[in-house]
Amino acid sequence: MKLLFFLFLVLLVYVLVFKKPQARPRPNFPGPGKGEDMVRCAQCGVHLPRSEGVLSQGEFYCSDEHRRQHQASSAASD
Repeated sequence: MKLLFFLFLVLLVYVLVFKKPQARPRPNFPGPGKGEDMVRCAQCGVHLPRSEGVLSQGEFYCSDEHRRQHQASSAASD
């Protein structure tokens, strides 16, 4: 009985000391600083990612329709 206990103890120490921990796969979350700049639509004020915006005459718009509306209202007020 003592021999079994001793063998179990040696096996336990061996596993704890020599077995390498397996690397766990990391979740695929974007790290900090990997986001995208947000811009504001000049017509309606909604915020959207820069890559999704429409740039015209130095201003961003959420759609081509809002670009046309804003430029038409700016031209009418001039």
